[in-house]
Amino acid sequence: MISFGKPKVEQFFKTYNITNFTLTKDETKLLFTSNLNGSMAVWAVDPDRPFPYLFSDSGQAASFLKTDPENRYILAGFDNEGDENYHIYALPFEGGKAKKLIGGNEGKGKYFFAFLSEDGERVYYSTSEGNPQFLNSYVYSIPDASHTLIHEGEESPNYITAVSKDERYIIITKMFANTYKVGYIKDTSTGEAWALTETPEEEHEFSDAAFLSASQIVYVTNENSEFSYAVVYDFMKKEPVQTLKLEGESIEQIKWDEQNRMLYIVSAPGVEDRLYKWDFSENEPVRVDLPVDTIDQFTLSAEGSLYILGRSSTQPFNIFRQKKGTSWDVVTENRVMGINEDQMVSPEIVSYKSFDNKEIESLWFKAKKENDNGHVIFWPHGGPQAAERKMFRSMFQSFLNRGYSVFAPNFRGSTGYGATFKKLVEQDWGEGPRLDCVEGIEWLFKTGKCDRDKLFIVGGSYGGYMTLLLAGRHPDYFKAVVDIFGVSNLFTFINSVPDHWKPIMNRWVGDPEKDKDRLTKDSPITYLSSMTQPMLVIQGANDPRVVQEESDQIVNALREQGTAVDYLVLEDEGHGFSKKKNEINVYEKILAFLDKHK
Repeated sequence: MISFGKPKVEQFFKTYNITNFTLTKDETKLLFTSNLNGSMAVWAVDPDRPFPYLFSDSGQAASFLKTDPENRYILAGFDNEGDENYHIYALPFEGGKAKKLIGGNEGKGKYFFAFLSEDGERVYYSTSEGNPQFLNSYVYSIPDASHTLIHEGEESPNYITAVSKDERYIIITKMFANTYKVGYIKDTSTGEAWALTETPEEEHEFSDAAFLSASQIVYVTNENSEFSYAVVYDFMKKEPVQTLKLEGESIEQIKWDEQNRMLYIVSAPGVEDRLYKWDFSENEPVRVDLPVDTIDQFTLSAEGSLYILGRSSTQPFNIFRQKKGTSWDVVTENRVMGINEDQMVSPEIVSYKSFDNKEIESLWFKAKKENDNGHVIFWPHGGPQAAERKMFRSMFQSFLNRGYSVFAPNFRGSTGYGATFKKLVEQDWGEGPRLDCVEGIEWLFKTGKCDRDKLFIVGGSYGGYMTLLLAGRHPDYFKAVVDIFGVSNLFTFINSVPDHWKPIMNRWVGDPEKDKDRLTKDSPITYLSSMTQPMLVIQGANDPRVVQEESDQIVNALREQGTAVDYLVLEDEGHGFSKKKNEINVYEKILAFLDKHK
């Protein structure tokens, strides 16, 4: 018999991202963005004959895709090498080169697509152009290339959330913070606008909306509730008609199936998603079985077929279809090369009590016995108002294959555990969440899951910030440290974020003058002298969220004091990795770094 040995770590790198998708009206063409050929591009597939072909080789990440109902063109949003200045482009319906439709000169400004009219001749969007902090919203007429202002943002960033079929009404979301978003409906013919919730002056989240008819909408809010729920609202009478709450679950996304008069709902209780369908005539929604654990995007075809983009801990991004009354079919066959799911590791869902007795749900990935090297990687997730969930990370599976177990806690501020828990990180980036992480580390030691001399820490974005802070304040815990585009100084971070983030920074992080002492205490750079462990820092040169200065300043300071720091700057990336060669390069460097210091 031929023996091939164990799977190689490199095989886990041979998976691909699928970031979003769209569907033609007749369902003969599904388009999706992926780095199948090494960099991000638009691909197409016939759902009934699934073999992908290159549709448009932009080389850039796409923020959205939208098909023209008349099959004349495709709309897409492209940035430049990860800078997140997305402009709106048109692609030929049969594929080819993109043409800029809406956007500023030299790639400046941000353009957020909202809606395409039913005749495919008008595009609704919000932009930072002319109002960089609060955003303005326009309708663009394709036939005469004109832009008409329909809403001027004020007080906070304003985004178009939905547009009525007759285009008379728009729904605007005003974002005062991640946990304070107010929904308004505006009659564009008169300019009248009013809040959809009863107490717009009180903190709550308005998160999604859809028009049901000429007089009714459905929207999602958590007003006066720990968890988000759906409200059917008559905007002619200006009053709610019906509500739907799911016990202990927050509704995150909704889609309206007009043909079948059915609302589809995605909820997010903890580390997994759930999908429901709700006929308004019934009191209770019906749960729909899923082929994945988490849903990144879903949509409905004109004929009522359901399409989802999702993933699980051992299954990469894939698009699935469910026709009426049938089981799920996979449209894309994205998989780990030569490795089946049984050879990968699914996490155990565990919990521990934090310093103030709060329950912290976490994911524990235990390396298989034949690979286990005894070392553990502590992973604080990004966001911070996000969560580590049962979703595929080739990074995790490559760590596990090399013998490293992974522990990922959903510390305070994480989503999926109620509004109060999510707010706990606001104006407290470095105390409560840090102590949650400390308790998680001690739990690893007390339960025998990790020896005290065998722990590493790796984190990205906010997780990179927490990695640096823990490395500085609790240096004895870690053998070595990996920071991936993490914040090193809260003062410089507050001043360097994109303009449309600045109105929410006081509530989210703090005021540099009023909160000077706290921001100093919670800035990793304050603890330079304690950072003596070997460190690897990774940064995207075009990152608009955590700019390169955040990494430069701490790397330079650490090197001046004699701390060993490896520094990798990716010149053609932003806040993440869109190019496969860069992703592979980063993972290989991380693994080599960990192996060197274990």
